[in-house]
Amino acid sequence: MSGRARIDNETGFLLHSYPWRETSLIVEIFSRDFGRVPMVAKGARRQGSVLRGALMAFQPLELTWSGKAEVKNLHSAAWQGGQPLLGGVGLLCGYYLNELLLRLLPREDAHPALFDAYAGTLARLAAGLAHEPLLRAFELDLLRELGYAPTLTHDADSGEAIHAGSDYLFVLERGLIEAPPMASVPADLVVLPGHVLLAMAAGDFSSAEILSHAKGLMRRLIHYHLGGQALESRRILMELQAL
Repeated sequence: MSGRARIDNETGFLLHSYPWRETSLIVEIFSRDFGRVPMVAKGARRQGSVLRGALMAFQPLELTWSGKAEVKNLHSAAWQGGQPLLGGVGLLCGYYLNELLLRLLPREDAHPALFDAYAGTLARLAAGLAHEPLLRAFELDLLRELGYAPTLTHDADSGEAIHAGSDYLFVLERGLIEAPPMASVPADLVVLPGHVLLAMAAGDFSSAEILSHAKGLMRRLIHYHLGGQALESRRILMELQAL
């Protein structure tokens, strides 16, 4: 995108914003065709600013910006409508999705399929659908798009198809391999049943068993690719769930 001075009427979502100078904001935008882009929203903190009213999280925006530097200049933002507001647990889940994108997605790396998955997940959260299957599905979409997800349909060593009746070990930087007898499995490795892996590969997160295994696998992968750093939104969500 560095060769294009101006982008007009691009669809995007606000992931994060923070004050810059006296009246402006630095905003992180997730756009469909240009990925995650940082921008300066000049004057957005002034009373009556059009940008101030339009820059809403979890809402589809029509954006125009320009600039060849790393941080672009945001010229306009307009609410596209059609997206109910998030509330309650759904709102916290939205912040979790945004934090994942901010921490894992490189800047100016377009992922249209991931953008569509994000928009669809927000819509389903706003509609009140169960959040756990939605989060696991989005985590898997994100990791696949970034090339971090293991192949869920084939053994990483033998190349053979995963068998529903067998168990498999997940080994970081290696993938899924058929598990030896349980007495030989190191305690720090994740063991996953074959039928669970095949369900995840098909996008099926409908049972408690699948969700439990998927959560453990996704958590280990995300933790690894974050370099061991904790996610603030996950901590808050877990504390509220405990209450």
